[in-house]
Amino acid sequence: MSEQGVRDAAVRARQAAVELAVASRAAKDAALHAMADALVSRRDEILAANESDVDGARAAGTGSAMLDRLALTASRIDGMADGLRQVAGLPDPVGEVVRGSTLRNGLELRQIRVPFGVVGIIYEGRPNVTADAAGLTLKSGNAVLLRGSSSARHSNAAIVAVLRDALTAAGLPADAIALLPGESRDEVTHLMHARGLVDVLIPRGGADLIRTVVEGSTVPVIETGVGNCHVYVDAAADVEMARDIIVNAKTQRPSVCNAAETLLVHADLADAALPVLLPALAAAGVTVHGDDTVAAQGKELNVPVEPAGERDWAQEYLSLDLAVAVVPSLDAALAHIRRYSSGHSEAIVTSSQAAARAFTARVDAAAVLVNASTRFTDGGEFGFGAEIGISTQKLHARGPMGLPELTSTKYVITGDGHIRG
Repeated sequence: MSEQGVRDAAVRARQAAVELAVASRAAKDAALHAMADALVSRRDEILAANESDVDGARAAGTGSAMLDRLALTASRIDGMADGLRQVAGLPDPVGEVVRGSTLRNGLELRQIRVPFGVVGIIYEGRPNVTADAAGLTLKSGNAVLLRGSSSARHSNAAIVAVLRDALTAAGLPADAIALLPGESRDEVTHLMHARGLVDVLIPRGGADLIRTVVEGSTVPVIETGVGNCHVYVDAAADVEMARDIIVNAKTQRPSVCNAAETLLVHADLADAALPVLLPALAAAGVTVHGDDTVAAQGKELNVPVEPAGERDWAQEYLSLDLAVAVVPSLDAALAHIRRYSSGHSEAIVTSSQAAARAFTARVDAAAVLVNASTRFTDGGEFGFGAEIGISTQKLHARGPMGLPELTSTKYVITGDGHIRG
């Protein structure tokens, strides 16, 4: 799509956003339910389009992790529909009074939530993001410009066609949801430079995509980050609990950003923990990349261990690979995490309240978990219905971004003929 084509789409989205900003909750919720029903009723159409994308990606030699992100199933489409229904059941953030007061001079001051206007979302692979993003932006009163990857262009086009038809049937403007075709990388550049037409950009994908958008956009960006997530097994940890948590955090869905990528084990527990953890990981199909201590233990247990280097500690594998190290102390674990963490999700397994307090106070991340899998850092798990992304920045939004994070605020000041002297 040409630069003018992108700008024309943004203009249409801006016109739709004017209508959405004042749409009632009832109208938006009815549209969300219509969108959910349409996804289910037209499931076969979406699956056929997705099969074309998956076949093309497989022929191009795409890895298993990316194929997993790309692939849709009947149950995943049902999940997309359920997510839209959950969003419909959430409170409408638009018009919420964040704070209010009566000033000394009698003026009434209210700060209220308002939509951004037009939200641009640039994302890779996962076509379920198309429905999640459309639902969250609609409920928060925003129009959305979606630019998915070329690998998912048939899937995204089918999903958006279904959603736009449902919007029209529900009496809301179809241009509240628009897809840039994904035919050229130039579309990303044009979207990044549509300042004045697009109010905010949200990139979702790998480090290269996010860096490109953050560094090259003239439109304000909310940065979502990669997930180099750690699980630290403290000296006071229950070993069986640690085993269950790390296996879940690594293997439940390894291709997503909240999957664990590094396991750190306190040296005082290593002799007891590694003989339990390493065989459990191997049985789950995980390739361990370990330091010298882990490698030696693996040899004794007849569990293969690849030697870990600097690249492994900094790696977001997105696969059944895990870096494992033994650390001498909680302080050493915290130092390792500070050096390599992407600021996404960090977990500690411990029965010590003091260790848990120290970890949660000193780790700098969007989510810090105690005795729980990193896989819980998710908008759906947090009760947000879905998420637009997981922000690892510190301005405006941090962590899973739900409806409130898709709004800004404005002040409404009400007087009775007040003038300033």
